[in-house]
Amino acid sequence: MTALPALLSGAGVGFTLGLIGGGGSILATPLLLYVVGMSQPHLAIGTGALAVAANATLTFGGHARAGNVRWRCAIVFALVGVLGALVGSTLGKAVDGQRLLFLFAILMVVVGIHMLRSGRNGGPALESARAEGCGPMPTAKVLAVAVTVGILSGFFGIGGGFLIVPGLVFATGMPLINAVGTSLLAVGAFGLATAANYALSGLVDWIVAAEFIAGGLAGGFLGMRLACRLAAYKGLLNRIFAGVIFVVAGYMLYRNVGALAHPA
Repeated sequence: MTALPALLSGAGVGFTLGLIGGGGSILATPLLLYVVGMSQPHLAIGTGALAVAANATLTFGGHARAGNVRWRCAIVFALVGVLGALVGSTLGKAVDGQRLLFLFAILMVVVGIHMLRSGRNGGPALESARAEGCGPMPTAKVLAVAVTVGILSGFFGIGGGFLIVPGLVFATGMPLINAVGTSLLAVGAFGLATAANYALSGLVDWIVAAEFIAGGLAGGFLGMRLACRLAAYKGLLNRIFAGVIFVVAGYMLYRNVGALAHPA
C-alpha cells in the first residue's frame, strides 16, 4: 500500500533536488511521515537520508554533463562536510523526534529568508576557481561553512542541499545554478553518512527507500532540465527555493508545535 505514495513522493523529491539542489530531505521527511505513513520521525529521517543521497548522486551526473559543477568546491564540501555530518547525526539521534522536527522547521525559515535577500541583491558572480576559495588550499571561510553545514545536515537528518546551496553562494560567490549543481555531490555524501549512522541503529526502511529512489530518477532528470532553462532569469531560482522552504516549514511547524506544547 505504500509503493505508489513512495514512488510519487520520490519523484517530487528528485524533481526538487534537480531544480534547486536542495529541499530533498526537507520534503522527504514530511512526505514519509504524512503521505507514506511512517509513524516514527527518526525512521523517516534515516530512510529519507538514504533515498535523497542516492537521488542526489544520480542527479549530480546530469548537472555535471550540463557544465553546472565547480568540481573543486564540490570535492571540498563533500570531504570536509561529511565529517561534520557524522558528528551531527550522532547528536540528532539523541534528541526527541518532535523537537527535532520543530527545530528543523525554524532553521528552514531562517535559510529561506536568507535566500530571498540574496535573490533580491542578484548575488555575486565570481567566476574563477581561485576567487571562489576552492583552489588547492581552500580558504578558512569555505572550510568553516563546509563543516557547519555538514553538522547541521547530520543533526537534522537531511542531505543538506538547502544549507549547502546558500552556503556555497555565501562562501564562494558562485552563481546559483553552479551552486545547485556543485551542491549535489556533497548532498549525496552527507546523506549517505547520515543514513549509515541511522542504519546502524535500525532506523532505515530499505523497501521504502528503494521505492523513493526509483521515483526520484525521473523527477531528478526533469528538475535538472528545468533548472538549466530558468538559470537565465535572474533571482527566479532563489525565489522558488525560498518558496518551497516556507511552505514545508509552515506545515511542519503546524504539525509539531501542538505536540511540543502538549507532550504525550
